[in-house]
Amino acid sequence: MTMTAPGGASRAELSAAACLFHGFSDPHRLQILQHLACLRECGLVTARPEGRAMVYALSHADALEDLWAAAERLLELTGHRVALCTNEAMRPGPDDATATPGAGTVAGAGA
Repeated sequence: MTMTAPGGASRAELSAAACLFHGFSDPHRLQILQHLACLRECGLVTARPEGRAMVYALSHADALEDLWAAAERLLELTGHRVALCTNEAMRPGPDDATATPGAGTVAGAGA
C-alpha cells in the first residue's frame, strides 16, 4: 500500500489502514500491555525483544504447572461446587472474558 504516493491509496487500502490503526488504539490492547508490564515487574514473566516485537515467557513454568495440577485436584475434591457458589463476590464480572451466563447461581437458591 502506498498511502503517500501520488494519487493516494484505494478505498480498500485506506479501509485496511484504518482498521490497523484502530487496533492500535483498542483499550483492551492497552490493558493487556499494562497487565504484561505488571506480570514482568512481579517476576512472573520475562520479556525479550525479537525484531520490533516483544516475546514474553513464563518465568517459573514448572511452578505454574504444579499450581494448575493443585487447582485441578482441588476442583475434583470439591465436585466443582465453587461454580455453584451463591456468594456474589465469587461470581465473574460482566467484563470477565471467562464469564459464563448463570455461573455462580443455583436454581431456587435465595440471595
